[in-house]
Amino acid sequence: MSEYGGSADERPGANSPKSRLAEYAEMAGPARNLDGAGKLAGDSPSKPMTPAEEAPIPPDAAPAEDPLVTRRRQEFEALLDEFRATPVLVPLGEGPGPDHERGLMTADLNGIRFILAFSDQQALARYAQARGEFRRSWTYQTVLGARLLDVAVPAAGVPCGVALDCADGPDGAIFPPVRGIVPEEAAIDGDMYEYEGDVR
Repeated sequence: MSEYGGSADERPGANSPKSRLAEYAEMAGPARNLDGAGKLAGDSPSKPMTPAEEAPIPPDAAPAEDPLVTRRRQEFEALLDEFRATPVLVPLGEGPGPDHERGLMTADLNGIRFILAFSDQQALARYAQARGEFRRSWTYQTVLGARLLDVAVPAAGVPCGVALDCADGPDGAIFPPVRGIVPEEAAIDGDMYEYEGDVR
């Protein structure tokens, strides 16, 4: 839930161009010893390969993922696992929920509904203070994060995710309704919802 520092451009050599020879060398794997004539030691002599004999590079071969992107993805996956295993506080809103009880408090952003969840009472108090409603009584439920994502989100009937500690700026977290976070039938990139334009 913290800001990530650094950028891909700060890596040594990030701005220096690579030769095609260097790219092929990386794909070839670990280096092997060359003899004085520039041939691989132990290799039998052979005629040079013509362009038609060279192994083609598959057009759909995915480029290697940037290390920074990999690290951020792994950190988010760890955060998601931690959230799913943790009970969080969910304030109750004024609108009706299932069985005509008060529903979970939500906020809409760019056409997506987010259930508001908080790590603890202090995080909920900061949200109440930000709304100017610190002195009123807040009713909340304690719900396991996994139950919010797996049960409450699909029950919303509209594109829905979870916002954790939304008053804490970069220390909060957003769990959007996409596959891998919510059930596929409730994901906006799944089969249940179809949209035109950008949803962010």
